Amino acid sequence: VSLVQHLPKRHVSMLLWLRTSHISLNQHLFRIGKSPTPNCPHCEDKVETVIHFLLSCPHYARARHALTNALHRRASSLPYLLSNSKATTPLIRYVNSTGRLRSTFGDV
Repeated sequence: VSLVQHLPKRHVSMLLWLRTSHISLNQHLFRIGKSPTPNCPHCEDKVETVIHFLLSCPHYARARHALTNALHRRASSLPYLLSNSKATTPLIRYVNSTGRLRSTFGDV
């Protein structure tokens, strides 16, 4: 609760959906019949998972660099990104700078 008590509802929703993988990335959208493919729109042979989006998609390398500058090596830890309050603001900045979830959350 302390992780999200100070956040707006859309940020809380985004963090929850990232943690559960029920977010508007192609893996989930394909599973529910809303996308023709589970693959990343930028990496044709990679499934667009939360891990791929946050940690490895080369298309978001510039945004990830800013995340790494803020969090150093902890930026490569999914559990840290999704559960540590110190990671919340840099993670939200990362998601916003990618623009990938803008259709769901707007500018976060």
